[in-house]
Amino acid sequence: MSITVQNLRKSYGSQLVLDNISFSIKSGEIVGFLGNNGAGKSTTMKIITGYISYDAGSVEVCGIDVEKNPIETHRRIGYLPEHNPIYPEMYVKEYLRFVAGLYKLGSESKSRVDEMIEKTGLTREYKKKIGMLSKGYRQRVGLAQALIPNPDVLILDEPTTGLDPNQIIDVRNLIREVGKEKTVMLSTHIMQEVSAICDRVIIINSGKIVADGKESSIVATDNNSGLALFVEFSEPQDMNALKLVEGVDEISQINSSSYMISSQKDIREGIFRFAVANNQVILTMKQQERNMEDAFRYWTNSTNK
Repeated sequence: MSITVQNLRKSYGSQLVLDNISFSIKSGEIVGFLGNNGAGKSTTMKIITGYISYDAGSVEVCGIDVEKNPIETHRRIGYLPEHNPIYPEMYVKEYLRFVAGLYKLGSESKSRVDEMIEKTGLTREYKKKIGMLSKGYRQRVGLAQALIPNPDVLILDEPTTGLDPNQIIDVRNLIREVGKEKTVMLSTHIMQEVSAICDRVIIINSGKIVADGKESSIVATDNNSGLALFVEFSEPQDMNALKLVEGVDEISQINSSSYMISSQKDIREGIFRFAVANNQVILTMKQQERNMEDAFRYWTNSTNK
């Protein structure tokens, strides 16, 4: 296993942040690490990379104990934190050469820096000072510095923050390419990102792992099964009356006359009969299967745990 976490526990004073969590990630696997703000994602990643200590449990990277051999594990990890601490007064290429020097790459430094500049799409920007770059390009610089040591494990905390749609696609492609030969663990709030690039999903909620598996299995789990039905009427409806239709679990009002209705079975016939009985006109009715966003809402809703 590239990453092994066993019974990990971490507190900040009286606040328990990680509550005996355990998981492992295989070599060559791209894993999405999801959770609400404050759930413990960044803390877990900082512990794996050796940036902060933990109270109990064990963490290994490529079979090496992070606490006992921090220098050796640092050589195996490339890390992009959520708030990338890069030097704004340095030029892009200057900074990346500085990073290569920290990793003591020696004669390989120049070729490695040039390769990362090209791979992360910084070819037109590398002569600029980092402080002059847009947030998206600063994020690319962060990705480049994480990749410079050619790590076995890549830890990415919100890697596409601040990127425009085209840049997001570029970074996704880069992560997919890197994931063919490295282990990648990334956190994100963008569910489309998970669907696009992740082999597996781990969801943490209030310091505990609440779901772990392929996206399809997490979405289809028994406790989260069901359908979402979008219905647009010609005029507003009485939501209390709509809730009386057999099979309706929950209703969200989208606008004055449109509703998203959750159910565990196909209720289209019941909604149609409701409209006929109440002399209402249905303009649109579209059934949707549950997706990763629905699963995320379910697993991070404390009332469901």
